[in-house]
Amino acid sequence: MNTSFPTRGLIRPCTLVYALLIGLTCVTWMIGRSGVGGPGVSLLVLGFALLKGHLIGDWFMGLRDVRGIWRWVVAIWLLVPGGLIALAFLLSFRG
Repeated sequence: MNTSFPTRGLIRPCTLVYALLIGLTCVTWMIGRSGVGGPGVSLLVLGFALLKGHLIGDWFMGLRDVRGIWRWVVAIWLLVPGGLIALAFLLSFRG
């Protein structure tokens, strides 16, 4: 009897999401090691962090299928601090 989970392809979707998270982490690390900077790069790295938080919430915290307030709580938790950090970056590079 086969008790493994059925898959439709060779790689499960959560494995692909995990590989994407590792890829984004490596890109962020390479950006840091290269020494590039500026508001665009800072906002790009912040965007990667917010995307990674969203993917973790959806795929590994099981919020992909949740409706209602719990999905909004995590989205707001990511967007409010992310927006404030982006605003701080933009204001610091402005002057």
